[in-house]
Amino acid sequence: MSPAATLRAWLRDRAHHALAAVPAGLQAEVHLHYHERGLTRFTRNGIHQHVHDSDGQAQVVLYDAEGRMGAVTTNRLDDAGLEAAVARAAELVRLAAPDPDFPGLTEPQTYPEAPGWDEATANLTPQARAQAVQRIVAHAQAQDLQAAGALSSQARGRFLANSRGLEAYTQGTAAEAIVVMQADEDAWGRAQDASVAWAGLDLDALAAEAADLAARGRDPRPIEPGEYPVVLAPYAVADLLNMLNFHGLSARAVQEGRSWLNGRLGQRVMDPRVHIWDDPLSPATLPLPFDGEGVPKARLDIVRAGVPLTPVYDRRSAAQEGRASTGHGLPPGMRDFGALAGHLFLGSGDASGEALLRAIGRGLFVNRFWYTRLVHPRDCVITGMTRDGVFWVEDGELAYPVKNLRFTQSYVTALAEVLAIGAATRLVTAGFGWGGTRAPALALPAFRFTGRTA
Repeated sequence: MSPAATLRAWLRDRAHHALAAVPAGLQAEVHLHYHERGLTRFTRNGIHQHVHDSDGQAQVVLYDAEGRMGAVTTNRLDDAGLEAAVARAAELVRLAAPDPDFPGLTEPQTYPEAPGWDEATANLTPQARAQAVQRIVAHAQAQDLQAAGALSSQARGRFLANSRGLEAYTQGTAAEAIVVMQADEDAWGRAQDASVAWAGLDLDALAAEAADLAARGRDPRPIEPGEYPVVLAPYAVADLLNMLNFHGLSARAVQEGRSWLNGRLGQRVMDPRVHIWDDPLSPATLPLPFDGEGVPKARLDIVRAGVPLTPVYDRRSAAQEGRASTGHGLPPGMRDFGALAGHLFLGSGDASGEALLRAIGRGLFVNRFWYTRLVHPRDCVITGMTRDGVFWVEDGELAYPVKNLRFTQSYVTALAEVLAIGAATRLVTAGFGWGGTRAPALALPAFRFTGRTA
């Protein structure tokens, strides 16, 4: 099925068929997703996976008057499949415990425009992705490197309906490129970006970036752990934002006293140049006009001039404070996490890559973090490792490559002082959902590295 006008009608028909099968005395919400996706993976300078898939999925969630819930997910979207999902969900309602805090279903809403569709991306051919891989491989071969990575393009639709008459629909496209280059066992580089439109990806720039890091990374030297000034590339900065999000932006986390926002709301705890917001309608992300509960989305300032202003709310956490949701509710099956921001931005500055290095003078450049995990929630202390490009900076220039390090650092404290903010940004997705995190590079005066990885 082509994601076009017919997709909306088909999803609406499927949602209404499920709602019509709901037993008397129960309320329902029906979430329908459909995608067509092309994926090309490559390694050792050649394609090893070149696929296209299409799939639809329905989540049927039923509630009784006391908030008991039963939920079933299926990709059988014919009449019998939907009816079976409704029947099973009704059985699960009878087994569930009452939920006195159930906020009820969302009433009908009006939704904003979300500029998230690109026709050329929806119709991108496998040949176009294969030709793009050839261009990336050419960059690798020119420097005697091995290229790997993934290129994807997809078109998708999302429909939500419930027993109160709410109907919400959106469709969008997404293109993503991940490029990895390897010079030898210890020398790697990686670059990535995402966009609504395939044409929005500068694949040559990504390939050149990853190749430069890998070529420079041969024969890395060990250094002692310690606290160093750092330049963090956008991929590392995206991890800062994501961990601040996952481990504290939820109003539920604040209400339970386990958020880094507790005791910090309204106080300047970050550099005055730090501005963090969620903007699900921006064309610079992968837009989405409504959340997993059918609440309209809008821009929300979270940190302004270094001052945390608010957590993000879903309908349940908002009801506990007698306020409205901020449009950050999650789909069924994920709501136990509380609310989450899905389209985070960190305000960019005006510094070039060279200016960022000059800002620290002497220290470390880090391309990416990986395997990051929470150590302490109240200060958002995170531990993890560097990856895909670490360099010693001397006199404001990359001097030599450095072996990977483990770090343990409060991400709140890391942003307490900023030396410079990069002008260029990248959109880093989590590989699922409709959102992403858009981040610039940062120059920071101090970051704590606590060990070596090998």
